[in-house]
Amino acid sequence: MSIDYAKAREMMVEQQVRPWDVLDARVLETIASVPREAFVPEALRVLAYADTALPLGHGEAMMKPVLEGRALQALQPGPEECVLEIGAGSGYLTACLARLAREVVAIELHADLAEAARARLAAQGCGNARVETADALAWDNTQQFDAICVSGAVDTVPARFLQWLKPDGRMFVVQGRSPAMDATLVHRDVNGVRIESLFETDLPYLAGAAPRPVFTL
Repeated sequence: MSIDYAKAREMMVEQQVRPWDVLDARVLETIASVPREAFVPEALRVLAYADTALPLGHGEAMMKPVLEGRALQALQPGPEECVLEIGAGSGYLTACLARLAREVVAIELHADLAEAARARLAAQGCGNARVETADALAWDNTQQFDAICVSGAVDTVPARFLQWLKPDGRMFVVQGRSPAMDATLVHRDVNGVRIESLFETDLPYLAGAAPRPVFTL
């Protein structure tokens, strides 16, 4: 069966992403132009534009297109800004961020996923994004970023993530406990940290960022 991916992409934007209040023109243009099928594992390519998360291995998954759209719209990276993505996964959201920002640094815990993401980004000619294999909870980094996109959930936001934000920077992160997590935009400004609640969702946790088990007698 031959799939018209361009048509499927157009339908995804008009029937999934836009109705979920993703209305920013730059974000919509980006989602409409980045070929999601090129970042989906071969066996799942037929589902590239479905309204569902797609497994990548190691318990990781590509977010639903609507959630990716909302994350991009919340962050709205500018053309002069540098963005950090925590959890590169397939590299798709990395490619979208790279269309919007000047530079993207993406970190991915699993070496095989990082390698595959690098290859996909290179195949798409995405020269302003790089993928590093690293554990976000142990990454030795001193660089600060204008915006951070966390592609997995956390129970609470690690302090190190906030340290990577420039003053007046913002971070998209899903936090809380499944099944009712809160997608938030965390702002760092002169008054400290301010958290803006966006919508409810549910995501797999970043490795090491899940709640500690509660033992009851």
